[in-house]
Amino acid sequence: MRLDEFDYILPPELIAQQPASPRDAARLLVVHRAAGTFEHRVFHEIGDYLRAGDVLVVNDTRVLPARLRGRRPTGGAVELLLLRPAGDAWEALVRPGRRLPPGTVVEVAGHPVTVGERLPDGRRLVRAARGEDLVALMDRCGELPLPPYIRRSVTDPAHYQTVYARADGAVAAPTAGLHFTPALLARLQAQGIAVVALTLHIGLATFQRVDAAEIEGHRMEGEAYVLTADAAAAINARRGRLVAVGTSTVRALESVAGDDGRVRPGAGWTELFIYPGFRFRATDVLVTNFHLPRTTLLVLVSAFAGRELILRAYAEAIRARYRFYSFGDAMLIL
Repeated sequence: MRLDEFDYILPPELIAQQPASPRDAARLLVVHRAAGTFEHRVFHEIGDYLRAGDVLVVNDTRVLPARLRGRRPTGGAVELLLLRPAGDAWEALVRPGRRLPPGTVVEVAGHPVTVGERLPDGRRLVRAARGEDLVALMDRCGELPLPPYIRRSVTDPAHYQTVYARADGAVAAPTAGLHFTPALLARLQAQGIAVVALTLHIGLATFQRVDAAEIEGHRMEGEAYVLTADAAAAINARRGRLVAVGTSTVRALESVAGDDGRVRPGAGWTELFIYPGFRFRATDVLVTNFHLPRTTLLVLVSAFAGRELILRAYAEAIRARYRFYSFGDAMLIL
């Protein structure tokens, strides 16, 4: 399939610049796959579509404050975006990378950081010059790496974390989960809906530009996941549907699911790219946000619900003035 088949035009004013308050006050577009119909609801009403025996699976990754700002020896500004550990270093995107030869030491809040060798994909290896812990440095002076289309600063960093975020490692939030509140999760559990967590650390792979004209030619970079034995047992024991919160959760689940729909516990890296024609073995229902055009995320959602239906749903959301992208509104695809 051609990449341009997953395109749409979004009025810029519909790109959400701040989250709904409270979180579960976001709008919810309910998409009925079988009937091809839509309903307009509010996110805190999601329980009307779930039932006892369903299992709600969430991604408990926590976004690292992975953006570090520093200065070159000449005084020029440097920005480091730490992506993932690599031995005693971290892979990072560095700006302005071409002006920093390997071995350049930059100052980040008074701490020396060495910008090391270039990797084939243009990334750099970054190390704390005095052997300090880069995670500790991120915690002290790092910033959350908000997407570039969010032009406002976040007054409270918790707004870009899910309420169940636990496992440090992501460079972007699993945004479908941002709509849940502790009270909403408690109400769902009182309905007999189990809430189970797995971890998939969202990295650049999720947002990597699709350069191939035909989507089948795209290759995903690996992202780390963990599914515990207890979580797998709870998923496999379900009496109802498996409801995945977010595309990252879907990728993790489908990476560990067998042909019988049962999932296997474990930890590893997934390079799974889901596009139309994929046979979903575990996921029955999907909670997701509205995604950018021409992205692997929109392609995944189209694989789950059908490209034509998803593009109609997006057109309906634009007509109804839904808010899009990370801080935007949500879809429930049944």
